[in-house]
Amino acid sequence: MALNASTDLSYSPAEVLATLTDRGFAEHITAIVGGTLKEFTLSGDTSGAFELSTVRAVPTDRAPEMARKFVGATVDVTQKESWSAPGTDGSRSAQVAVTVAGIPVNVAATQRVDATDAGSRLTLDGQVTSSIPFLGGKIASAAEPFISKALKLQADQLAVWNTRSA
Repeated sequence: MALNASTDLSYSPAEVLATLTDRGFAEHITAIVGGTLKEFTLSGDTSGAFELSTVRAVPTDRAPEMARKFVGATVDVTQKESWSAPGTDGSRSAQVAVTVAGIPVNVAATQRVDATDAGSRLTLDGQVTSSIPFLGGKIASAAEPFISKALKLQADQLAVWNTRSA
């Protein structure tokens, strides 16, 4: 199932990236959904190419019923991002992989933070897949709206976080 989301932000790519790599922001986003940030690892200097890995324990009460059959009250979601060095205008891209422990759902995507006249555009393009024969497509289709909502929450909270920190 295709995953496509984008939003325009009034912050430069450098400001967006500083927020996305802030452990406090990751904890804030995780707390909003009732989860716990279990791991936050930043490898490399963010002025160049770097990697970011997070593991969150999130409640399954909002997950599709079909997926809840495989897990308990919470599930660990691992997100790995491999970010490029910035372009001359500060734009960057990352290869993103998301796995969910106990649920055969994976996300493989490219996330971009592109400079615009008004600030930046945050874009995610990728695929949600599931490896369960016959049901995989249904699980991926059911998971996609939840992943899209999570991306929208991140973008909305990025603006809130930057306003609060200013």
